[in-house]
Amino acid sequence: MAIKLDQAYWDERYQHGYTGWDIGHVADPLKAYFDQLTNKDLSILIPGGGNSYEAIYLMEQGFTNVTIVDISTVVTERLQLKNAHWLDKGLRIICSDFFELNEQFDRVIEQTFFCALSPELREAYAKKMSSILHQDGKLVGLWFDRDFEGGPPFGG
Repeated sequence: MAIKLDQAYWDERYQHGYTGWDIGHVADPLKAYFDQLTNKDLSILIPGGGNSYEAIYLMEQGFTNVTIVDISTVVTERLQLKNAHWLDKGLRIICSDFFELNEQFDRVIEQTFFCALSPELREAYAKKMSSILHQDGKLVGLWFDRDFEGGPPFGG
């Protein structure tokens, strides 16, 4: 039986701390990428943001337009409370399905979102990424170099 990867599923994972993918900090390759960016006004999206160490790091570095989108009400409410001081400085935390977004961004940061999606959604993911990136926008991130059965994570 397939797992229904809906809001209730992700809420349960965060509520009970079943977050084995969470390394507890910004991944070094992403940190290195962020550190070389000079335009602090880039519009940056982190889909499936989870605990969003990347977003907080970006805010700490002076970025002014960072958006986190996650389907889990549990994690987005926690982020709102924990990071309230960033909300008037350009951080947005949105509880929504990524596929419902109707905005465009200069950068989309991929960190364990793609691998959490059912493989059947990968074509839709690619199309959505194409539609939400500005013409000169970039998708930047880390991906698994193998697949996993019975995920998430599904790898890829």
